[in-house]
Amino acid sequence: MADLAKIVEDLSALTVLEAAELSKLLEEKWGVSAAAAVAVAAPGGAGAAAPAAEEKDEFDVILTGDGGNKINVIKEVRAITGLGLGEAKALVESAPKAIKEGVNKAEAEELKKKLEGAGATVELK
Repeated sequence: MADLAKIVEDLSALTVLEAAELSKLLEEKWGVSAAAAVAVAAPGGAGAAAPAAEEKDEFDVILTGDGGNKINVIKEVRAITGLGLGEAKALVESAPKAIKEGVNKAEAEELKKKLEGAGATVELK
C-alpha cells in the first residue's frame, strides 16, 4: 500500500503537460485509449444506438494542422479551451488532435469556423 500512496503522490505533482505525456505513453505501452474506455462505459443499450446512427448529434472538433499560422491558431485554441500558452502550443504542435469532443453540431460548426478563420485545418468527426 505504501508504494501505491507514493505513486498517487508523484502523479499529483505532475503538470498538465506531463500528465498528458504520461497518458500518451501508457496508451502506446498498453495499446488502449482513454477515449475508447469512455466510449465503452457510455450508458445505453443496442436499441439506443440505432437512432444515433440515423442522425449524429455529437461531434468531435479535430485540429488537423495549423496551416502555417501557428501563432493565430494557438491563440484561438487558448480562447476555445481555456488552456495556458504552453498547453495550447503543445496541442497545436501535436495535430491531429481533438480540440473539443462530444459537442452539438452548431457548436462544432462554430468552432470549426473560428479555427479555420485563424488559418487552421479542421475536421468534424
